[in-house]
Amino acid sequence: MCLRICRTMLGAMWMYVLALVVLYYVVRWFRELERVQDRGSKYVYITGCDSGFGNLLARHLDKCGFCVVAACFTEKGEEELRKSCSSRMSTIHLDVRKQESIDKATAFIKELVGQKGLWAVVNNAGVSLPSAPCDWLSLEDYKSMLTVNLDGVIGVTLSVIPLIKKARGRVVNVASVFGRISPVGGPYCVSKHGVESFNDSLRISMHPFGVKVLCIEPGFFKTGVTDTDLILRNVQMLWERLPKETKDDYGDEYLSKVETMLNKKLSKMSDGDLMKVVSCMEHAISAVHPRTRYSPGWDAKFFWLPLSYAPTCISDYLLLKDIIKPAKMVD
Repeated sequence: MCLRICRTMLGAMWMYVLALVVLYYVVRWFRELERVQDRGSKYVYITGCDSGFGNLLARHLDKCGFCVVAACFTEKGEEELRKSCSSRMSTIHLDVRKQESIDKATAFIKELVGQKGLWAVVNNAGVSLPSAPCDWLSLEDYKSMLTVNLDGVIGVTLSVIPLIKKARGRVVNVASVFGRISPVGGPYCVSKHGVESFNDSLRISMHPFGVKVLCIEPGFFKTGVTDTDLILRNVQMLWERLPKETKDDYGDEYLSKVETMLNKKLSKMSDGDLMKVVSCMEHAISAVHPRTRYSPGWDAKFFWLPLSYAPTCISDYLLLKDIIKPAKMVD
C-alpha cells in the first residue's frame, strides 16, 4: 500500500515538473516574439562581413530595415555588399588586428550615428587556423589567432561602447560552443573561452547602463571554419615544420588518418543551414527581450553543451574514444 502511494506521489510530482517546464517555454516563446520599433533609425555595426555568417547577417538585417555598417577585410567584400543591398547599407574596411583600423572605423561610425548612438555591434570576425595538437604549435601560433579572435573582439567593443551606452543598445559576441568545451588542440578553443569570459564580465559591467550583452555559441556549420581543404593544408604545413622527434611520436600515418577522419566526420557533422545562426543573431539584435546566450545547431544543444557540464571523466572518455592515436601512445 505504501509503495503504491509513493509511486502515485512520484508520478504526480513528475507531471507537475513537466507542466512547469512546458509553461516556462511557452511563456518564454511569447515573451521573445516582441521586436524593437523604428528599425530604420537603428545602426548595427558588424565585423567580418566578407563571407559566412557576417555577410549573410548584413544582407538579412538590411532587408529587415536596419541601417547596417558592414566591416569587411577586402574591397571585394565591400563592393559585393553595396551592389546587393539597399542605400541604408554602409561598408568600411576593417582589420581587427590593427588599432588604427579600429579607430578609423569608430570615427566613421560616430559621425554616421550622431546623437542617436549605435544600436548594436556584432563581433563576428574570426579565424580558425592554425589548428593542431598543442605540441605542434608555437606561442606565435597562439598569438596570431588570439589577436583576431579575442583582442579584436575586445578592441572593437571598447571602441564603440560609449556609442552603445548612448543608445542603450546591444553587444553581440560570436563565440563558439568550443568556448564551453575544448575537444581540439590549439588556440581556437582558447580564444573562444576568452570571448566567453569577456562577454560575461562585460554583461555585468554594462547592466547598470541598460546595455544588453549577448553571446552566440554555434556548433559545426559549413563555413570557412570547417572547410576540410583549408584544414588539411594547414595540418600539412604544420607537419612539415615539426622536428623529427615530434614526427616520430605521431608516426608517418598520422596525416592520412587525419584526412580520413575529416572527410568522414566533419562534412557529416557540419550543418549547411547558416540561417540557424543568423536568425539567432537577428533575434539578439531585434528582440525586445533577447536571450543571454544562443546555441544554434543540434550538435551544440544536444551533444557539446551537455558534455561541457558532464564530469571530466565522462567528457574525456567520449572525446578520447575516437581520437586519432599517435604511434608512440602510452597504454
